[in-house]
Amino acid sequence: MNLETIRENVINCTKCDLCNTRTNSVPGKGNFQSNVIFVGEAPGRNEDKNGEPFVGVAGKKLSAALEEAGVSRDDVYITNIVKCRPPNNRVPNSIERDTCKEYIKQEISIIKPKIICILGNTAFNSILGGSEITKFRGKIVRKDNQLYFLTVHPAATIYNQELITVLNNDIKKLFDVIRELKNNKEIQIDIEYSS
Repeated sequence: MNLETIRENVINCTKCDLCNTRTNSVPGKGNFQSNVIFVGEAPGRNEDKNGEPFVGVAGKKLSAALEEAGVSRDDVYITNIVKCRPPNNRVPNSIERDTCKEYIKQEISIIKPKIICILGNTAFNSILGGSEITKFRGKIVRKDNQLYFLTVHPAATIYNQELITVLNNDIKKLFDVIRELKNNKEIQIDIEYSS
């Protein structure tokens, strides 16, 4: 299994009803040797149109936060919990999330990132069973020997300008953590999940 196979499987997927309403499914995209995978909720209108993750306004906010941290978008891998746009941008339901779960597991197992950056509540809930991302953002979590970093979804900064600083600071912190991991330094784990 490689990322190209997963990409093809996502493009041709008809496992749930979202395949009937999408224009394009949206496989993950980016550097498959990245130290970090960014995981959002689901594609929006622009992503559905272009077949690429985070290319709309929220994507521009994420790109700006990466640039602010001195990181190129080409250096990271970006994907979503659900690979097709839910109608009217509603939150994907549990059936849609469960149906898509295998794709994200496969992406993670191939890329083997040092850390997974969870963007927003839906991804937090889907991957770690958490809620209230604003309470936990900026935290490092470990579960099953995988590290996770929690932050707000870039789309939230569109409606709440104060969150732009929060997102920018979190992304800087994330890449500080990645540098420490690359140098085999001990990092502080804020939350431990046991399986």
